[in-house]
Amino acid sequence: MKKSVNRVNRAAAAGEALDRADANEVRARTGFAIGGVAPIGHLEAPRIWIDRDLMAHATIWAAAGAPDAVFRTTPAELLRVTGAEIADLAAD
Repeated sequence: MKKSVNRVNRAAAAGEALDRADANEVRARTGFAIGGVAPIGHLEAPRIWIDRDLMAHATIWAAAGAPDAVFRTTPAELLRVTGAEIADLAAD
C-alpha cells in the first residue's frame, strides 16, 4: 500500500485562515500537552473536523492524552465520539 501524506489546508473547513496555537494555549484549552492531545475530554469543547481521506482507512491511531500514548480505533468511531464534521482538509 502506498503511504500518502496530506498537509492540512488550515482555512479549508473554517472558511478563514487559522493560526496555530502555542503550547500554553493548547494546554489551557484542552488540558493536554502538544503531541498528546486526545480527541475527547477537552477542557473546552472545540469544533472538530476529520479529513474525508481518513474515512477510507479501516484502522487509525489517535493520541491518548500523552505524547507517548495512542489508541486504535476506526474513523467511524472517532467521528461518533468526537462529534466531528467530515471535511476536505488536504491542501492542494
